[in-house]
Amino acid sequence: MKEKSDSELINKLILDGAIEVSGIESDTGNFLYSFTPKIKELMPDVYQDHIKSVNDEVMNLWEKGFLDIDLFSEDPIITITKKATSREAIGTLSKKEKWSLSEIVRLLHKKA
Repeated sequence: MKEKSDSELINKLILDGAIEVSGIESDTGNFLYSFTPKIKELMPDVYQDHIKSVNDEVMNLWEKGFLDIDLFSEDPIITITKKATSREAIGTLSKKEKWSLSEIVRLLHKKA
């Protein structure tokens, strides 16, 4: 029953423009979703949880030396380090950390 309600919620959020398909999980073939700015108004609690999770992952990768962050800037600037391009170093990360790093790299390249 929970699976059906999750699916219904995802479909509703897609129709409302709050999430969009962003890729396919290579191991399972399941869709990957990303939030759009609309999630902030439709589900503020989910938005705040997501922001906290993203911030935690960024800080974790910074602590491990994969990211540089200008913490003194009003709008902190994130850049990748040499370590973030090392296959050997990336191999030490968990699956979640690898995914987070690849998303950060993708978004930084998209911005450029």
